[in-house]
Amino acid sequence: MTMAGKTATLSSGALSAEIASLGAELVRLRDGAGRDLLWHGDPAFWAGRAPLLFPIVGRLPDDELVHGGQRYGMKQHGFARRSQFDLVEEQPRRAVFRLLPSAETRAQYPFAFELDVAYGLDDATLTIAATVRNPGSESLPASFGFHPAFLWPLPYGGSRADHRLVFETAEDEPVHRPVGGLLSAATEPNPAASGIIAPDDALFERDALIFRTVRSHRIRFGVPGAPGLEITFPGMPQLGLWSKPGAPFLCIEPWHGYATPEADARPFVEKPGLAHTPPGGAQTFAMAISWLPDIAL
Repeated sequence: MTMAGKTATLSSGALSAEIASLGAELVRLRDGAGRDLLWHGDPAFWAGRAPLLFPIVGRLPDDELVHGGQRYGMKQHGFARRSQFDLVEEQPRRAVFRLLPSAETRAQYPFAFELDVAYGLDDATLTIAATVRNPGSESLPASFGFHPAFLWPLPYGGSRADHRLVFETAEDEPVHRPVGGLLSAATEPNPAASGIIAPDDALFERDALIFRTVRSHRIRFGVPGAPGLEITFPGMPQLGLWSKPGAPFLCIEPWHGYATPEADARPFVEKPGLAHTPPGGAQTFAMAISWLPDIAL
């Protein structure tokens, strides 16, 4: 039995989570004491909370997908975040949501697909695994991205200025910015060259930071010496960091894929960063959010 329009609630004692069927989006994450860790979606800054990005990350030129001589209109980050998923499995610590093609998706994306998003709680860790299946007869080109927005500051004391992003390893690859939603040709030095970023408003005055190649697959966020979060994303080759100056949230976004580079006019199937799933095949894209008693430097 499937259920649309339903919110799933998971609880482990150490964490609790609520996931809405609209977009299969995580809309609340709380620690064991009931303190919110996830941004609450105030539209004065940004109405999102943790949208899922599929079948594209970022934008396409003119918001059009070109395939087989046809043009299909698709907005930034794709249609999954605006689609109603069916809740196909619900347990106290696990829920699975499913999205299948519809007339609305086919008008934007002419490929057969099945998308299952599984949320699981294990003690103080929430895992999110998105499995893309290809039931069609041609290769399925798609990107998938996570876009969770965490409270900044977190509810453990300390100001925004006291927070740190601690990377698994130093990052020396130059980073990009969005330009009209597309990937900039220009690059700039990586602010995580030391392995640690002290985020501030100036970092986001020119929009998001885009790590086209990221070496780290584990990032801790919070005030050193206080509880915080660890974001792990094995197998996700790209990363976005985003906020708005003055906004009380910080997005840590593992991606497989990125916006079309500036001046790239190739057809969609040749777009860089896509994952290609063969007929009858499947690929899973995953991340996890863990509560830590001390993020430590």
